[in-house]
Amino acid sequence: MVYTAPNFNTQAIDVTSVTEQFQSLSTDDKLGLLWVAYTEIGRSITPAAPGAARLQFAQGLIDQIKNMSQDQQLQAMRDLANKVSTPVTRAYGVLTNNTKLAFWYQLAELMEAGVVIPVPPSYQLTEKANNTLLAIQSLDFNQQITVLRNAVCDMGIDPLA
Repeated sequence: MVYTAPNFNTQAIDVTSVTEQFQSLSTDDKLGLLWVAYTEIGRSITPAAPGAARLQFAQGLIDQIKNMSQDQQLQAMRDLANKVSTPVTRAYGVLTNNTKLAFWYQLAELMEAGVVIPVPPSYQLTEKANNTLLAIQSLDFNQQITVLRNAVCDMGIDPLA
């Protein structure tokens, strides 16, 4: 008799391992990867997240970041990734999962427009971050959205927790 291993959902394993790969990145690698992911596959993310999200709930937070100096903008993004307790990270923490996804999409758009601190033109992902991006790109669209949602939902501080 031949033993056949149980059929596990490999999609969940892939999403989980890619999410863990993202979580293991440095703060700046996470921010860089989010920016590249949103600019590379962001056009596909737009209808999936912002349409469903209530971005108006995040608009005050986005406006607050827009009004900061570029150094403060970068620090606010780093604080979000590092889960440092600040008014910005706590305000972010109460957003819904889809609104968090839309928030980062909006930041990427503002970065491209030069309204929020832009990524330097010479910026390149580190090897580890690039491998994570390739892993994300190897997933199907819904899995990509799930990984990105997992990544951004793990940021900020939930003041209600």
